[in-house]
Amino acid sequence: MKQFRPISLGPGVPVWLLLPGLLGFALVIGPLLALTGAVDRSNFFGLITTPASRDALLLSLKTALAATVLCVLLGVPMAILLARLRWRILPILRSMVLLPLVLPPVVGGLALLYLFGRQGLLGQELEAAGIRIAFSTTAVVLAQAFVALPFLVITLEGAMRTAGDRYERIAATLGARPTTVWWRVTLPLLRPALISGGVLAFARALGEFGATLTFAGSLQGRTRTLPLEIYLARETDPDAAVALSLLLVLVAVAIVLIAYRRMGALANGRPS
Repeated sequence: MKQFRPISLGPGVPVWLLLPGLLGFALVIGPLLALTGAVDRSNFFGLITTPASRDALLLSLKTALAATVLCVLLGVPMAILLARLRWRILPILRSMVLLPLVLPPVVGGLALLYLFGRQGLLGQELEAAGIRIAFSTTAVVLAQAFVALPFLVITLEGAMRTAGDRYERIAATLGARPTTVWWRVTLPLLRPALISGGVLAFARALGEFGATLTFAGSLQGRTRTLPLEIYLARETDPDAAVALSLLLVLVAVAIVLIAYRRMGALANGRPS
């Protein structure tokens, strides 16, 4: 008979933290378990393989991937500026970067609409050039990138501040050019954080709803992503809405687990 061993939290961690910690886990896991229990298992596959569902899932994956690439192209330089430069306006810039985290998504969608819409600040010029962004697939990608970009920037900036610039300075004193230092020193050190931030950005883009609906609309095959399809099915076919919701959760969980496993392998110096 095995001897019972009490839970060990390690030195410096009080036992009373268990209760609020477990309640927090319950708050996150409980609704997902309830969602799983509400699924019509006998018809689950049929509900998630309708033409509308397939189109919405494929569009969500494509646009979320494109938005993540855009976040990487823009977010990495942004994180470098925030972490390495010493400008007086940096606190203001950092606050602006964080705004999409706290703004209601609908507000973000309206802001994008008044920038890129037909009568928007830039939209009028783009419209005159024959380029229409609002209520298109491009609008979906921009809306997703708008809400997902802070996750990548914050993750990378924190990693750069933690790592410091010691190795970069050493490489510079040995005659390496800034571009060489970036590719040979900085980027390898930031690879786990870049993967982590990219995963968070992708997951956030995959679940984006409010900004997409406001800025891109809900056109099947063009702008109706999986969250929008779930919202529409909620009124007409609740079983389909539950099934698609569970599908979205499963896809997001699978992506996060795979990416974090790869990130852990990189951090430990093991091949992934």
